[in-house]
Amino acid sequence: MSVAPALTATNLFKTYGSVVALNGADLQLYPGEVLAVVGDNGAGKSTLIKCISGAEVPDSGEITLAGDVVKFHRPQDGRHAGIETVYQTLAVAPALDIAANLYLGRELRKPGPLGSIFRMLDNGAMKRESKSHIADLGISTIQNIGQAVETLSGGQRQAVAVARAATFSSKVIILDEPTAALGVRESNQVLKLIERLRDRGLPVILISHNMPQVFEVADRIQVQRLGKRAGVVTPKTHQMNEVVAIMTGALKVEEKDQTLQPVR
Repeated sequence: MSVAPALTATNLFKTYGSVVALNGADLQLYPGEVLAVVGDNGAGKSTLIKCISGAEVPDSGEITLAGDVVKFHRPQDGRHAGIETVYQTLAVAPALDIAANLYLGRELRKPGPLGSIFRMLDNGAMKRESKSHIADLGISTIQNIGQAVETLSGGQRQAVAVARAATFSSKVIILDEPTAALGVRESNQVLKLIERLRDRGLPVILISHNMPQVFEVADRIQVQRLGKRAGVVTPKTHQMNEVVAIMTGALKVEEKDQTLQPVR
């Protein structure tokens, strides 16, 4: 029995003046999978996820989320619909503690008049909830929720950003190069975190240049080339050198392989 996609993007076009960033791009993301999107620089990976998340508005095309057509005009629209994105820059507030970062822009306020009238933050509740979210994701490297983010390592900061996305995402999580600036040990921790997200049933879009990591965690691999989808393969059916060949145009994927569904 076929499974309905959690998210689809169909025939997306996006231009910046004379530059064509997306040229009829497509994407299907299924529940409980990690879909890696790979491609050379300029292939349209970042523009694709920006259009999906609401950071950019496509010139044409259609995006559906849980079967419903959606139109996002700003990132807040995507977040309200249940799509959370962690960009390579992380966008954390270094001077604030972990709990404050997890609830940044979504702060909890004290019950009653203290919160509704005086707008007082419920820091205790945010710390308790943050500790619970961190524990649920199995992040063992973070012990003190009250610790300032600027004192954390690169891997711990990435974990905080991913935990924030997982806390508020109900539909899709997008990770843009989550291990680009990390060492081997911290990269492995982030990869395990991605697997935990998948195990919780959250579909994940992973943008990455690191082929060994892609082949380690991805259920399917979508190759972008010249602003559109060049092929969709799996780590079981293709090797790394074949994926690189698809990226460069040396190898083409048959159309029937474009719609392979993940076997879970």
